[in-house]
Amino acid sequence: MAQTADKFLLNRLSRASLVVFVAIAVLCALFGEPLTAACAAAAAGVVASGRSFHSGRGNNPWPTIQKLFFAMLILLLMTSFWTGPWALSHWLYGLVLVAFALVPRGIATLVTVVMVVLAMAAAHWAQGIADRHQMISAFLLTILLSTVLIFLREYKTRQLAPLRRTDELTQAASREYLSADLHKEIQRSEREGTDMSIIMIGLDTHASDNDPGEDIRSILPRIGRFLHSQIRDFDTYYRAADLQFLVILPGIPTHEAITRAESIRKGLGALLETHGMGLTVSTGIAGLNIGDDADSLQQSAANALRRALQQGGNRTQAYSAWKPTNPPTKPRAEGSAP
Repeated sequence: MAQTADKFLLNRLSRASLVVFVAIAVLCALFGEPLTAACAAAAAGVVASGRSFHSGRGNNPWPTIQKLFFAMLILLLMTSFWTGPWALSHWLYGLVLVAFALVPRGIATLVTVVMVVLAMAAAHWAQGIADRHQMISAFLLTILLSTVLIFLREYKTRQLAPLRRTDELTQAASREYLSADLHKEIQRSEREGTDMSIIMIGLDTHASDNDPGEDIRSILPRIGRFLHSQIRDFDTYYRAADLQFLVILPGIPTHEAITRAESIRKGLGALLETHGMGLTVSTGIAGLNIGDDADSLQQSAANALRRALQQGGNRTQAYSAWKPTNPPTKPRAEGSAP
């Protein structure tokens, strides 16, 4: 509920900001201030291409477009130090927070340092502006406060990470809770004498990647939503690895889990094909047997998925020992043909 409220408020704030920046761009263009109009237009582009403005903006090529608008805004602000108007330099007050929100931390730090140096140099050479030193003082104070806010945000994120039940990208349950939840389901199944199965789902081509590409990462939220739509209210699904998911199916025997896994596999394959991604999906199924615990059951499903990949992928495989046995030879009856 809190995440929904945050997204709602950010969406409304983004739309209001877009209206304000567009209005500033139009008015400045009419009153003969092209540089200010261009800065406002670039800022409007940053807002409009952001994920908070529209949920679909998280997919390519929107993140790249947003970074291009941000780079354009930085260049325009740098130009304003020497060409004016000097009042445009007050836009730098919010630059630090925007930089750390849009680009990696190292690049954001570099941008901040460069802008501080340029602002101080411009203030030193701007002899005809009386309040240039006050502007620099206010700018440095704003950067200090922004740094404190960024530190507190990072600290809060790290402190709350162990308490987060869901993966932020896919909305699947966090892998840190997988073993404990699976152990509880095994105990309940044994206590009530009911069946239980699990499904391990993985993308074939990149199943072993530790750092999936941007295209793969952009499709993960849709995969999470699809899995959520395919399970029952009391089923749970987890992001077991970067490109692997695990679904717990209480009360489902292995043969029914195979049917469900095959339906999920085909649905995910169609989803990937719709988005122009040449990837296939494999699933591994393991049913609860006597003596299984959370670790052994997960290992059985992982072995089944591995076997599916070894057979070429794009298939569903149930767990078994896979020990090749020679078929017993029947003794020939006397007098039979060789």
